[in-house]
Amino acid sequence: MEIIDLSLPIDDQAYEVHDISIDRVSHKDGIEKLNKVLMTKQPGGQQRYIAGERIIRKEDLPDEEFLSLEIVHCPVHIGTHLDYSFHYGSKSEGRVSKTADQIPLQWCYQNGVKLDLSSKKATEVITAADLKDSLEKIKYELKPLDIVLLYTGADKLYGGEDYFSDYPGVSICAIDYLLDKGIKIFGVDTMGIDRPYKFMMKEFLQEKKTSSLWPAHFHGRKREFAHIERLANLDKLPDLWFKVICMPVKIRQTGAAWARVVGIVNSP
Repeated sequence: MEIIDLSLPIDDQAYEVHDISIDRVSHKDGIEKLNKVLMTKQPGGQQRYIAGERIIRKEDLPDEEFLSLEIVHCPVHIGTHLDYSFHYGSKSEGRVSKTADQIPLQWCYQNGVKLDLSSKKATEVITAADLKDSLEKIKYELKPLDIVLLYTGADKLYGGEDYFSDYPGVSICAIDYLLDKGIKIFGVDTMGIDRPYKFMMKEFLQEKKTSSLWPAHFHGRKREFAHIERLANLDKLPDLWFKVICMPVKIRQTGAAWARVVGIVNSP
């Protein structure tokens, strides 16, 4: 059995369009932080701390170190994550949208299918016909609850600005094709399922074409589905005969949640 990591990191050194920072409290600095937390909760403790009093000294701890602590300030759409109905709109299929912590876990551990769409250009969208062609090449018929992973190779651009502007989108007809086959979760190795922002906005501003604005995401208001964004290493997967695990982190009432997505390939 081989476990293939299909996830991108939450990385404060990579290029991102949203703000992200990670406060890293070292083992040495952790002693000061511990004292500050303990003392400021006591009457007069803050003044005593400022005056130099300490409850725990570094000499009281092994190797004069406390525990490390990292505080991540990050949107749920950075790093590999699952989007669900609430992200798309307040209602889905006429009902109040569900949040990422409500994604059924049985959806998140299923047989995987990789479809090669690496020939698609950034100016294009992946269509239902593209999916059918890819399935014919691998001689497979989709089954309900299969997790379909759309391989474009765009993850190789991660870390730079091109990652946000050089990838194909997914068309509504492609999403409908998957949903009609009983698919509940599909994934992409791009930063989103809609075309890059620059193409959508160009059409909207020049042609006043409102249908150009995030059509794939907004389709989640009409039909319920979850999708994975920012996958990686799909080139390391076979086309078939592997499992996907994509359990979302349980964050209360959010439209998306981070996930450590892996593919499990059974050896012959």
